Amino acid sequence: MALTSLAPLRHRSYALSATSSFVSSIGTWMQSVALGVYLTVTTHNTIWLGLITVAQWLPAIVGSPLGGVVADRWNRQHWIQSCNVVMALTSGSLAYLELTHHLHPIYAVYLAVGEGFASSASWAAFQSLLPDLVEPHEVLAAVSLGSAQFNLGRVIGPIFAAVALSLGSPGICFFLNALSFVFVIVMFSFVRTKARPRVESKFRFFAETKVGARRAWALAGCRNPIVGVGVVAFIVSPFISLVPAMAIDVLHAGKVGTSWLVTAQGLGAVTGALTLPTLAKRTSRLFVLRGSLATLVVADALYALAPSLAWSIVALYVVGGAYVGSLTGLNTTVQLHAPVAERSRILALYTLSLSIFFPFGALLQSALAKAWGVRTVTLSAAAL
Repeated sequence: MALTSLAPLRHRSYALSATSSFVSSIGTWMQSVALGVYLTVTTHNTIWLGLITVAQWLPAIVGSPLGGVVADRWNRQHWIQSCNVVMALTSGSLAYLELTHHLHPIYAVYLAVGEGFASSASWAAFQSLLPDLVEPHEVLAAVSLGSAQFNLGRVIGPIFAAVALSLGSPGICFFLNALSFVFVIVMFSFVRTKARPRVESKFRFFAETKVGARRAWALAGCRNPIVGVGVVAFIVSPFISLVPAMAIDVLHAGKVGTSWLVTAQGLGAVTGALTLPTLAKRTSRLFVLRGSLATLVVADALYALAPSLAWSIVALYVVGGAYVGSLTGLNTTVQLHAPVAERSRILALYTLSLSIFFPFGALLQSALAKAWGVRTVTLSAAAL
């Protein structure tokens, strides 16, 4: 089982990219926790938390398609490095301002816009690079390992952040996150892929984005996953943003309960990412994708109805595994069906679908939860 799931790591370039991404994920989650602490302690106003979320996600509307167009024309490793230079500078600036006591919440929002733009611009390049780093039959395992490292970073990062915050200020976490981006820049200097044909045509952002969109829509193997991930992001994914409300307001488990639920989802995702590729090899990718989506719906409903924290933890563990199985299955389908010449642009549309529908779905369900209750909204989403 482990051999199939970890098979992509036998490729040196993939191992280097995966390692750098894991370190970056830890740094990102450290900064996320520390920034939330800074804003809460400094302002005692939850609006700033919402503004930071919007600032981090909204730039993807431009950054994701732009990154896709550039990555289809330029060396993808160099583009990833360039984006990480920007992110290192934004996190470094955040660290400097906080450590010198000059940081203001509005500066944090401005820097979040810059980091969010660079992050979304690099994501399509990284995703479209995967098929060039592993064998075709290993793409699902490679995508699953990417989800595993992100969710493992989600578990480890907050722990490291807690240690750093206990020893000093949020600025330490911001600084360490900046170093994690530098680590990515260095590691990608050693990532190698086969040379691609040089694109000689003039750079035309809107025209090339339109070509990618038309190509994606014409191919069912690209169109359906892009629409599918948008549906999942809008209807199911908002459970993530409602976890604190479920733990504190419904289960009365406080901050500790929130941590347990977040950890349960993360561990479930890691488990799913490491085991589902083996199941797909023995059955089929389509079987695993359909099974993951069905399990996600049932587990989400059970989570909504769970009478205690313990049962919620169990349900959310299953949700985590099914959720990562659904997203990696959809992502892999796009990876394998997207033409090489437009792969980055098509994957940018996949990322854009997730980036747009998740925050809007979270905003809508948060408003409905205030009126109807978290359990009712979560159960209704599962029923849809």
